Amino acid sequence: MDSPFWQHKTLDQLSDPEWESLCDGCAKCCLNKIEDEDSGELFFTNAACRLLDIESCRCTDYLQRTRKVPECLDLRARFTAFHWLPTTCAYRCLSEGRELPAWHPLLTGDRASVHRAGESVRSYAVSEEEIVELTDHVIEWLV
Repeated sequence: MDSPFWQHKTLDQLSDPEWESLCDGCAKCCLNKIEDEDSGELFFTNAACRLLDIESCRCTDYLQRTRKVPECLDLRARFTAFHWLPTTCAYRCLSEGRELPAWHPLLTGDRASVHRAGESVRSYAVSEEEIVELTDHVIEWLV
């Protein structure tokens, strides 16, 4: 039996469909982050990008996201810097030589497994359009 693509390919060797399938749909990368300009420390918030459909944890305009939201990073174009992603992110896991989390849809065969595992932002994210001060929405992930 052949091993799954993510076990024998590097991130830069993945086809577009393989790359996209690595996304578990947690939407944590769609949450706003604050970087301390002096220390470089990152602070995560529960404030989601205005393009995120929080219930589905999917971008409402994925193909145009970097044009509509200039701060949105195209992970494929910047796949060498994943330190700002949660430790459960498949891109970060693979870039650090770790396995995918047991709840990952590629392992379970079910796109909803990320939600059932409580790993998506569905239960706590708020749209950035609904907040006044981003610093009031800093969160800490337990991993």
